[in-house]
Amino acid sequence: AYSTVSQLGYMFLACGVGAFGAAMFHLMTHAFFKALMFLGSGSVIHAMHEEQDIRKMGGLKKYLPITHFTFLMGWLAIIGIPPFAGFFSKDEILWLSFHSPMGSPVLWAMGALGATLTAFYMTRLMCLTFWGKSRVPKETHPHESDAMMTIPLIILAVLSVIGGWIGIPHVIGHAIGDVPNVWEHWLEPLITKIPNLQHAEASLEWTLMAVSVTLATISAIVAYQMYVRKPGSADKVAKGLGPIYKVVYNKYFVDEGYFAGFINPLVKFSRVLWYYVDVNFIDKCTYWVADVVKGGGSMVRSMQNGNMQQYAMYIGIGLVFILSILLMR
Repeated sequence: AYSTVSQLGYMFLACGVGAFGAAMFHLMTHAFFKALMFLGSGSVIHAMHEEQDIRKMGGLKKYLPITHFTFLMGWLAIIGIPPFAGFFSKDEILWLSFHSPMGSPVLWAMGALGATLTAFYMTRLMCLTFWGKSRVPKETHPHESDAMMTIPLIILAVLSVIGGWIGIPHVIGHAIGDVPNVWEHWLEPLITKIPNLQHAEASLEWTLMAVSVTLATISAIVAYQMYVRKPGSADKVAKGLGPIYKVVYNKYFVDEGYFAGFINPLVKFSRVLWYYVDVNFIDKCTYWVADVVKGGGSMVRSMQNGNMQQYAMYIGIGLVFILSILLMR
């Protein structure tokens, strides 16, 4: 899933600036909300009788109240809205990508852009699946999943809400009464702190935090406007972008390039090896050995004709041959 790759990108960004604790923290919170969203997707697919095309959904909120509510918690967590789990871990990575000696404003901007895009496409998913006008076929009757599916969703939803508080950033912890960063203290014996990390003004961290949350919120509002309030506007934007939309729609042609550069040449080379090496060399060598054995067998078989005089002749020839060898010695 591209969304998972995006979240893994945040973890590698954290590792790149030496914030290994923040990377592991996001790995944990990501496990909460992403597992919730995957299981929620399974609940939707089950309710829709194996349908997976979100363009054939919409308005499922009234049919799947538990799935919708838990999915909503996962959505708020993944787009980084406080005080959900994803906010704390993602903000910690963004802050350290800016403030760390190995970080830079460029890295922060790239992370903030990723957060903005995440808010857009995850809101699009919510709009096309649960909100807006229903596009469910008449013959489909959506239904809420049973307890075996919904109980894990509820547990993961709770963790997506409160799971981030064990790694609360220091600036927020100080603001609400010196709440400690339990996650950081727990990992302290195992993970070295970022070297030469200078103290920074709390106002700067608050500002960057506000900017990233604002960008995510605006992006989510834009997606809601495009896919719920004005559904046709998405197609207009796509047409207006022209080639840019085509490139993005085709996933930057990565698959096409991969097939053209690696898969297709490898397949052609394999066919050449198959034809010239396998068929015309190995197989023919095997057939030649078989023909030699078959020919030799035919020659030996011709001697077994039941003619006693011929057998006596062969025995005589053999005796003469053996005696000749003995006399020559």
